[in-house]
Amino acid sequence: MAEPVYGAVGGAKIATTTKVMQRLMGITHPCSGAIFARTTHTSPARLKTADFINLRIECEIALKLGADLPASGAPWTRGGRARRCRAMPAFELIEDRQADYAQTDVFSMIIENCWNGGVVIGSHKSMSHAALVGIVGRLTLNEKVVGEGAAEDPYATLAWLANHLAERGRDLVVVITGSLIPTKSIASGQHAVFTVEGLGETVIDAL
Repeated sequence: MAEPVYGAVGGAKIATTTKVMQRLMGITHPCSGAIFARTTHTSPARLKTADFINLRIECEIALKLGADLPASGAPWTRGGRARRCRAMPAFELIEDRQADYAQTDVFSMIIENCWNGGVVIGSHKSMSHAALVGIVGRLTLNEKVVGEGAAEDPYATLAWLANHLAERGRDLVVVITGSLIPTKSIASGQHAVFTVEGLGETVIDAL
């Protein structure tokens, strides 16, 4: 299994949240993947592109729970304990192994852990549920703005993932909630900054 190589599971990611991506993959629902301890990095992070086959980045809101959402407490909703989190800007490191997006399918995503190659997380900050809905983020590469977008409802994603994992008897501690900005490639020598209004930033220097 992956844990001897990548360390313990430290969180979860969500994928195929949009209808466009679901149609592309031939499914009708989101998917989840694992985030491992040894692929979790603190911002600012220096990453070697040579360690990846095809490194891309997604700009996300990560939620760190003050206490686990145990499987025994399901079903979870956007309210209650699921709201007692600290938010942080995060990059998801996408390792798609140069996949042909028009030809790949859901089985490929399962085998490849939904293309998760790790995360880079910024500083934690307490923010209300209402403040996170629609919060705006901006991505720059070498100080040039290359993307901007807004979150939908990170806590709805959190509740879906907590219940999805509860069906499998697993608890939830950290989750990344889906990209605000379309996936971008990052090359050696580039400096990436994802800034979220009122929340802070996370930084990657690609080597």
